[in-house]
Amino acid sequence: MSDSITVTGIVATTPRHLVTSSGLAITSFRLASSQRRFDRVKQTWVDAETNWYTVSSFRQLAHNVERSVQKGEHVVVAGRLRIRPWENADRNGTSVEVEAETVGHDLAWCSTVYTRSPPPGAASAPHPTEPTDGFLPADTDDAPPMSDEAESAALVGVDS
Repeated sequence: MSDSITVTGIVATTPRHLVTSSGLAITSFRLASSQRRFDRVKQTWVDAETNWYTVSSFRQLAHNVERSVQKGEHVVVAGRLRIRPWENADRNGTSVEVEAETVGHDLAWCSTVYTRSPPPGAASAPHPTEPTDGFLPADTDDAPPMSDEAESAALVGVDS
C-alpha cells in the first residue's frame, strides 16, 4: 500500500533527466518544503523546519518536467509517498521519496503559459491555434459565451 501526498516547495536541484535502455524516461529533483508560521513573540512570519523530498517522475510526465521545471521554482507535487530506510558503512538514515503523478508551478508565486505536449512519438507540437483534439483553443472568439447560470455558479463565494 502507498500513501498519497501533495507537497508544495522549491525545486532545490537541477532536474536530472535520463532515459533507460528500455526507453523509460525518468526525471528527478530534490524538493525543499518549508511551512511558515507566525511567531507571536517577534510578530513576524518565520520559516519552520524544512522537509526534503526526492521527486521522481516517469514517462511523459518526466519529459514535461524536464522541459518545464527549473531549480529555484515553486512547484506543487502530488503523488505516492515512499519512505525507505537506508544504510551504508558509515551511516544510516531514511529517504523520503514522492513518485509524482502530477507536477505543476505554484501559481501563488508565479504565472505560467500552458503549452500542450505533443502525443508520444509525434515529430513536433501542433501550432497552438490549430484544434487537434476536437476542442477549440482557449483564446478563440468562436467559443460560446458563458450562460448566466454558469457564470453565477462560477462566482459563488467570490467577493466583488
